[in-house]
Amino acid sequence: MSYTSFKRNKKELSFMKIFDSHCHINDKSFDKDRDEVIKRANENGITHMLIAGVTIETCLHALEIAEKYSNIYTSVGIHPHDASSCSEETIKKLQKLSESDYVKAWGETGLDFHRMHSPADVQEKWLLRQIDAASEVDLPLIFHERDSEKRFLEIIKNNRPNSGVVHCFSGTLDEMKAYLDLGLYIGITGVVTILQRGEQLRQILQYLPEDRILIETDAPYLAPAPQKNKTRRNEPSFLPGVLQKIAEVKNMDPETLSGVIFKNTTDLFRIE
Repeated sequence: MSYTSFKRNKKELSFMKIFDSHCHINDKSFDKDRDEVIKRANENGITHMLIAGVTIETCLHALEIAEKYSNIYTSVGIHPHDASSCSEETIKKLQKLSESDYVKAWGETGLDFHRMHSPADVQEKWLLRQIDAASEVDLPLIFHERDSEKRFLEIIKNNRPNSGVVHCFSGTLDEMKAYLDLGLYIGITGVVTILQRGEQLRQILQYLPEDRILIETDAPYLAPAPQKNKTRRNEPSFLPGVLQKIAEVKNMDPETLSGVIFKNTTDLFRIE
């Protein structure tokens, strides 16, 4: 398919400096055109990306990609879906990988009680261990939470991370405020652009301080509007529309907001 309809005018994008704080461009769906995807991202104002790890294998692949491009970074971690495959040996391997200059965070880790690919107690065990592991190597955390009925919030309140982001936020206003009180950032995806599904998120977004926002694609998942009507695969080049929707909701100048969010991201990941 052609992506020309997704490109924005270069003058329109000249003010944009966007960091896709969470993507999975190491996914097999990008194997045939990964270089083109990265090129399109750069052409659309995406100056930096972070590939989030979910297994040992995906972390290794992400690191290979990051080593090829100067503007791509990675995280290391085990997703709650894959918690059953985690072990102390896995943690040690991830800590070894974290010695790379390209690794800027730990995760994604957390709780997902929606599909229950791993038992709840196993997810909780390795979430706790990964919070400790991230602290041991001094990395911020990337958290995943879905349908945990406040159990995730209870765990991180009792085992406070030094810093981190709740990626792909989909919770309530009270939950967001609790995360903010813990010093965490909030990751906003293309869901905010979707008419019905994004309504609650847009309402909550009005109460989210600008200096605590990160934006992300979670590519290849969660394609935003209007691109989702043309392709199921999300990619970093779609992110300007997400930023512009956030600016619209918060009644802010997109250029100003892009600078604030970019600084938020580089501050969290300690990137010069």
